[in-house]
Amino acid sequence: MSEQTDRPASSARSGGDRSLFERFVEFAQLCVSRPAFFALCALIVVVWLVSLPLWGDSKAWQTAIHTVASVVTLLLLALLENAGRRSEEAAQEKLNLIAEALAALMASRAVEDRDLEDAVTKLRDAVGLEERH
Repeated sequence: MSEQTDRPASSARSGGDRSLFERFVEFAQLCVSRPAFFALCALIVVVWLVSLPLWGDSKAWQTAIHTVASVVTLLLLALLENAGRRSEEAAQEKLNLIAEALAALMASRAVEDRDLEDAVTKLRDAVGLEERH
């Protein structure tokens, strides 16, 4: 059996099996979590503030920033929720692998200690529980 078959989480880390959207989400998450993105947002607000004299109507001036902020917020929310979901799934997969390894270890010790058999059964039943709920 190959290592990739034994360890499905390792394949999720390689770039070849991820979709273009997944790679874009990771890139976007990396960009927006850096200080440069915050600086860019602050710069946009400053430019917007000092641009008031260039606008003939203050309502249009306010609408411009509200529209830009709403669109950017909506897009970032969708991207970051996707990234958070995938991160949570990866963490859960790691926990399941740890639980499976612990159950195997406990099962090997259950030969000497019969009290472990019930714990092994409960632990194995708990693996993948998040998918059943």
